[in-house]
Amino acid sequence: MSDALPPCPACNEPYAYEQGALLVCPMCGHEWSADDTDASAAEAAAPVVDAVGNVLADGDTVTIVKDLKVKGAGGGAVKVGTKVRGIRLIDDGVGDHDIDATVPGFGRMQLKSSVVKKSL
Repeated sequence: MSDALPPCPACNEPYAYEQGALLVCPMCGHEWSADDTDASAAEAAAPVVDAVGNVLADGDTVTIVKDLKVKGAGGGAVKVGTKVRGIRLIDDGVGDHDIDATVPGFGRMQLKSSVVKKSL
């Protein structure tokens, strides 16, 4: 292995260190194999698309395209047409959730890209 370790694939910080066969990021706690760095770079290159195929980016504004039941904290539902501003794309979401955002009336939550549409 070379002297220069790759940056963390989760947070992009350059402070990774070796711990046995794994590389560890002290900033976010992410652990990965040195062999996986090429595979994770290819995975990270795949764009996140909305329900109609538009490519999403950090900071975009999206609209919810179907009613979403909210579990916990009193329940309720996020209605169709709710506009969510300033989304953040994530790789480590629960299940297949790939968007972290503040939904008006509900607060911070994770969303699937398949239930949103990019707004202009």
